[in-house]
This record gives sequence, C-alpha cells and structure tokens, in this order.
Amino acid sequence: MTEETKLEQGEEVVEVSAVEAEVPAMENTVDLTQVVSVKKGDIVKGKVVKVEADQAIVDIGYKYDGVISLRDLSAVQLENATDAVQVGDELELKVVNINDGKETLQLSKRAIDSEKAWGALQEKLESKDILEAKVADVVKGGLVVDVGLRGFVPASMVERHFVEDFSDYKGRTLRLRVKEIDREKNKVILSQKDVLDEEFEASKKSIIGNIKVGQELDGTVQRLTPFGAFIDIGGIDGLVHISEMAWHHVEQPSEVVKEGDQVRVHVLKVDPANERISLSIKATQPGPWQTVAGQVSVGDIITGTVKRLVTFGAFVEVAPGVEGLVHISQISHSHIGTPHEVLKEGQEVQVKVLDINADEKRVSLSIKDTQEAPAREPRPERERGERPHRSNRDTSNAEFAPPSQSLNLTLGERFGDKLNNFKK
Repeated sequence: MTEETKLEQGEEVVEVSAVEAEVPAMENTVDLTQVVSVKKGDIVKGKVVKVEADQAIVDIGYKYDGVISLRDLSAVQLENATDAVQVGDELELKVVNINDGKETLQLSKRAIDSEKAWGALQEKLESKDILEAKVADVVKGGLVVDVGLRGFVPASMVERHFVEDFSDYKGRTLRLRVKEIDREKNKVILSQKDVLDEEFEASKKSIIGNIKVGQELDGTVQRLTPFGAFIDIGGIDGLVHISEMAWHHVEQPSEVVKEGDQVRVHVLKVDPANERISLSIKATQPGPWQTVAGQVSVGDIITGTVKRLVTFGAFVEVAPGVEGLVHISQISHSHIGTPHEVLKEGQEVQVKVLDINADEKRVSLSIKDTQEAPAREPRPERERGERPHRSNRDTSNAEFAPPSQSLNLTLGERFGDKLNNFKK
C-alpha cells in the first residue's frame, strides 16, 4: 500500500486499494472471491432468472448471466422457450462458449439432456421398460417426441388401429417402448403400439377367463367382413358368423348391422387356447318358430315363397326363417312326375296349413287344397245286365269259365229242374 492510500481514523489506520478508493461501495457489486471460474466445455448448475420468447437467462454464479438459446433448450423444435423451462428452474448446463470481453456466456441444456438420454434409452431398450414423452411435433410419417433426444414414433407404431389424421396428437403424452437406437446416426425409434398390444393381450386373457357359454352381453360392432361381424364385448372382439346374424337368410352382414351399432349377443363358444369367442345375435331374439306358432293355425291359407325343389316336394317359406314342406302329392290335383314340372324357386304360391309343430320345427302344407279340383269326366252308361269290360282279364283259365250265355240265366232257370225233383 502507498502512503497516499492510507487514511487516518483517530488512532486507527485502514489500508485500501486504489480501485476501492476510487469506486464507492454498492450493494450489487460482485464479490470476485465468490465468482465461479468457468471455461468452454464445463458442466455447471444454474437457476433460470428470466424466460424470453427465444431464450432463457440463467444465473450460474458467474460475474454475468448466461444465455440458453431456443435451439439449445431442447433436442426438438420449440416455438417458445417457455415450452422447455420456467423461471426458478434449476438446471444442469454445458458451457458452449464464453467471451469475457463481450460478456457473453452461451449455455446448453440440450447437450446435457442428450448425453444423459443415450444412457437412459439404452437401459430402457434392454429392460423393455415403458417411458413417457410428450409429442413435440407431427411430421410426415409419424410423431416427434422429446426423450432428451429427438425421438421418432412411426405412424404404424402409434396406435393399435389405423389413424388417418394425427394433427390433434401434438402436446399429448405417450407411453412408449424403445424399439431402436443408433447413436452414430442420432436415431431413436419408439413405439406406443407395443405397449398397447401387451396391455390388450393381458386384458384379453382376463376377459376370456370370465366369459361363459350362454351369457348374453352388450357389444359394439367393430368391423364387417364377408363372413360376419366382429363385436367388441368389453376389450375383446368376438365373431358373429353370418349364419348367426338373423333367423332369416342373410346375404351380407351389412343387411343387419353397421359399424358402431350397439348389439346384444349370446355367447355360443369360448376357445381360450386360440383366444376365440363365437357369438350370436339371432339367439337373443325370439325364434321364428315361436313367432309363427302364435300367428298361424291349421287350416289357414297363407302366401309363401318356393325356396327349394326336391324330388319329393317343395320347401316353401311362410315366414322369415320358417319353411314348410309341400309333399309332391299335395302340389297338384293332376299327376306330376317331379315338382319342377309346375313350380320354380322364388315363385310365390298360396298354401294351406295342414299341420304345424313348432317344437319339431315342421309345417306340412298343401298347394292343391287352395285350388278347386277339376270336374271329373262322366262315365259312359252300361246296358242293363252288361258286365263291365275288363281289358286285362286273365284268360289263362278260360277253360274253367262258364259259357258266356249262362251268365244271363236267372236263379230259377239255373236251379228249376232240381227244385222240381224235390217236389216229386
């Protein structure tokens, strides 16, 4: 210390530096003894003191604050710095650049997050643990998520079902499984579908174990196929075969139901080993035989449709799902060789109910009883005493036949002589 910088205060003398003598004391003066020493590449900790649209200001204990640019806040593209940090957040950061002359200190949160993420993702890949990540952006072919790195979820790995438009997925949090990582190519592939598939399989086994044959359940039509409809009965799909959709004949499942319809189904069969459930819609509805039994009686004349022709008759549908038999002998008043001679499939006919047995599902019908019988041709008159001509008379024993003239003899003439002898 020089003598010029010594000050006398009574009996006490205090020494100060030239700088201290020239600059008055201020409350915000930086204590250089407390200032941290940093250099490029250092890892430091800091506290966010201000967040602007395109950057965040951080106090790391240095003589001036550091700045985290928008691109150094996250591995994914951000629209605003507030999407990544808030005032008061404590962060671990990497010194990207420092210039004391210009008092600039550039920091990166992204560099630290990325370094940590590679190790964490490798562990997740090996353990198959589930991680959560928010969708940062919707791009062609899938979704971008922030997992400390830029992660990509292909469109085919987002849901179990097909998704046409992902525009409303931005900002959603997904539960993901790491499918592939490649540090050299900076590639991270993730899948939510794998997580959903596993949960579905676990749920399916539980549901199948609780479903019993004979149960009636409510379900939702999920999709239609040429052979039937798949019904969601609470987390698992069962099949209603086209033959079980209605009591009447169905050409296409769309004739009965459409996707999204709520339906009541009856459980026909459960196959836990193959995870298959057979269902029926028609079994939950009154059978046509029970319905027709209360509407049709013996003797009724009703309209029906010829469905099938067989050698012994014709099957005629008299109500949806109810067919009765018209025996060949009941088709026409005249003799026919086959039903095809007078009937054809699809033809509408009037039939009379001869008999009905709902329990045995049998109806006997007649077509000819609905028609007036044709008048019979009159027979030619015979002369008195003339015997009918027999065209196929057996002549093999002709020698034993009495003379033709004896056929006209009366009993008196035949036995007259014998009676006279008795008188004598």
